[in-house]
Amino acid sequence: MRRTLLYSICAGMLALSACSSGYSLVSAEGGRVPMTNVYDTDQDMKAWRILQSYQTRVDSIMKPVIGHAGHKLEAYRPESPLSNLLADILRASAEEKAGIKADVGVMNMGGIRSLLNRGDITIASVYEIAPFENALSVVTLKGSDLQDLFSQMASVHGEGISGARLIISKEGELLDAKVGGKAIEPERAYQVATIDYLAEGNDHLEAFKRATAKTEPEDATLRDLFIEYVKRCEAEGKMVDAKTEGRIVER
Repeated sequence: MRRTLLYSICAGMLALSACSSGYSLVSAEGGRVPMTNVYDTDQDMKAWRILQSYQTRVDSIMKPVIGHAGHKLEAYRPESPLSNLLADILRASAEEKAGIKADVGVMNMGGIRSLLNRGDITIASVYEIAPFENALSVVTLKGSDLQDLFSQMASVHGEGISGARLIISKEGELLDAKVGGKAIEPERAYQVATIDYLAEGNDHLEAFKRATAKTEPEDATLRDLFIEYVKRCEAEGKMVDAKTEGRIVER
């Protein structure tokens, strides 16, 4: 993962360099290239020397330690420490970035691409967990639509959630849902903090399409919000940590 990330960034830098060199693309060909350990044992030294000129720059950005994790945090269904943490960050960020107090935070498991190891947290650590350009989106849903959203989450046996508690069956049915410890009011407007990808109704969470309002503050990607959170914990002398709390219970 780290090597893939480095090469992706280096490739982007090379592309930018090419754009300013006066060259233009004439043609392109594609195909499948198996990625095996042959690239480690028989390296293309010419390519390696080119990448080395960028590696120091990339490492200076990606390797600095910005915080520390008290335990290894993973993402799994129906509820996990890392998905809880990211949903909490989205929910808190709604007020910090958009001035909206969110009732619920929602993060999809599919958007969490790695785990957070115990110990040093680097910028690279965050990029591995959140590699996509997903941004904060705060949507307004009627209670009845929020209930449907929770049913859709139950059907895939859980997603990251904050501010709510769901009881689901082993067959993927929603048995009970509460927000802030209270039953959902069908006609009440609820504020839900999520990522823009989900706010569009992707990943089987189609109830988001029925939002009556949507706010997406500028410069608020999930990745940057995560980095800010880690740095804030470090400044306060705190470890980044999270745990399962019975937010989603499967019976």
